[in-house]
Amino acid sequence: MRISDLFKMGLRNLSRRKARTILTVLGVVIGSLSIIIMRSIGYGMENNFESQVMQQGGLTTITVNTYADIIDEEGNYIDMKEQTLDDNLVEQIRQIEHVKAVSPVIQKNASLNSGKYMGWIYITAMELETFEAFDFPALAYGAYPTEEDNTSIVFGANMPQDFYDPSSRGYNPVQVDMQKDKVVLKFDEYPVNEKKKAFSLPLKNIAKMEKTDGEYDYNSYMDIDYFKEIYRKYCNTLSLEDRKKAMKTLSEYQQIKLNVDNIDNVIEVQDAIEKLGFQSFSMMQYLEPLQKASETLQMVLGALGAVAMVVSAISIANTMVMSIYERTKEIGIMKVLGCIVTDIRKLFLLEAAIIGLFGGLMGIALGYMASWAINKFGAPVFGSLMSGNYMYDMENTKFSIIPIYLPLAALAISIAVGLASGYFPARRATKISAIEAMKTEG
Repeated sequence: MRISDLFKMGLRNLSRRKARTILTVLGVVIGSLSIIIMRSIGYGMENNFESQVMQQGGLTTITVNTYADIIDEEGNYIDMKEQTLDDNLVEQIRQIEHVKAVSPVIQKNASLNSGKYMGWIYITAMELETFEAFDFPALAYGAYPTEEDNTSIVFGANMPQDFYDPSSRGYNPVQVDMQKDKVVLKFDEYPVNEKKKAFSLPLKNIAKMEKTDGEYDYNSYMDIDYFKEIYRKYCNTLSLEDRKKAMKTLSEYQQIKLNVDNIDNVIEVQDAIEKLGFQSFSMMQYLEPLQKASETLQMVLGALGAVAMVVSAISIANTMVMSIYERTKEIGIMKVLGCIVTDIRKLFLLEAAIIGLFGGLMGIALGYMASWAINKFGAPVFGSLMSGNYMYDMENTKFSIIPIYLPLAALAISIAVGLASGYFPARRATKISAIEAMKTEG
């Protein structure tokens, strides 16, 4: 018997008991819908955990700060530790296995002046060789510092901050065209020696980063060697006492940044730094517990989806068994007419598969609708669940994300559950005696 004939017979048989078929299909719909929604919520949380962490910095980046928080194994704050970061430590870290790039970091506030207007920037000076390793964003204009020309200053997308007239009574920000207007950089950390001329640096080589919605947007970057060169010129305009204080910042760094070759080696490298007697920080410290929480949640949600599928499997099996009892005489007639046993088995398996197919397709359609509704109206519920996580951006978060494979997997599971549930009833149908079946009233 052709598969098309079996398919038509299956549809006709299912349509005889419309109410029972619809209720059985609804059971599969609930099962497939549960799988899609439960998994999409878990996937959405995992994806957003990672994206939120990535906005704060790369997952393979480790930072050693001058002032480091001491955290216990449970993630609780204990104390703050002051650490001396120098070239000796940079070299020690450079020797650690899996470390791809290391750079000392000097951070300073500076003012920008354009005519009577003033603005502020936060400078992060690093070794220019490491910019690529730290995945610095693309530039809207200009170029990064190079060995041939290391004088470039690279502004983040939100830098510099608004320019304003400091002599004005009110704060009225103005726009300055960094590419056309004359802009001068100054350091105001210490008062200038009255006998010396104040330091100022006209900016000629300027670049601007594209927006990332992360830490790069609020920093300005320079090559550390060029920064030391201009900062020494600034130090020479200070009094002897202030000069000593200022020069100290060129040898004792505010940070040391390093990049690890693989995300799986970040914690191992942090442990190696701790053995050197220093505390370090990485976004993996946030992501790892969030991933564990996400995995636990996905297991719970997956279990709920599995329970719903088991219930739908029982429902399909019950429907098929009832169908066999009602169609015993029909089965007998089919055998008497010479229908082979495998066709009878295929017929009942196909009916069970059709229930799984229709239920799966309806579950997928409802799953996309439910996912839209969760993302549209789910913020209050998920906001209360995630209230303890300050990194979670509720305004720009999708709580339910359906990857392309999920509907296909749910459909495959629905059909597989239908086939599995219909196997034993189909096998039972093939064992019915034709003679006994013909004696059945019906």
